[in-house]
Amino acid sequence: MSVEARRAMIVHAVLPLLMEHGTGVTTSQIARAAGIGEGTIFRAFKDKDELFDACTAEALRPDHVLDAIAEIPIEQPLEERLVEAADALGAHLERMGALMGALHASGRHKHRDPEQRLKERRGTWKGGRSESMAAMRGAITELFEPDKDRLRLTPEQLAALFLTLLFGGRRMAPVDDPATTRQVVDVFLHGAVEAK
Repeated sequence: MSVEARRAMIVHAVLPLLMEHGTGVTTSQIARAAGIGEGTIFRAFKDKDELFDACTAEALRPDHVLDAIAEIPIEQPLEERLVEAADALGAHLERMGALMGALHASGRHKHRDPEQRLKERRGTWKGGRSESMAAMRGAITELFEPDKDRLRLTPEQLAALFLTLLFGGRRMAPVDDPATTRQVVDVFLHGAVEAK
């Protein structure tokens, strides 16, 4: 197994552990989850911090959500396509949030040079946050394309609005009775006022 393949295998095994235990995860737990010896961890990563950085970069990668959106059958009604996309995006955000929350709660507050962090993150995917958002916007745009003749705005504009609605809503304070994904999509497509 190549070094990169071994690193990827370890990262995928460690992500759930980090979400559960934060930085308190032990090398013994890591080795057991990955099915390797403890020494192998440090042949792939110089230390636990480097492993945690690799896990963070993996959680931020949009590949999983882009693959899920690409699998949505385009012949489904627009509403169904958007519900599936919103669910995939929500799962991606929850995964990122769970990891970041666990790392933060367990005391991982590394203060590194922001430029170095940006370079490291770009090395793990084709680009940074803006490139990731652009890729997601492009995937959502494709879901609007089959219906473009009946839309009030371009597929690109609607994709941007849809993502703003989904991501912006996550930043708001939680409510006691949150809207379901289907309700969000329904209001997005049909408005907030009931038709008479």
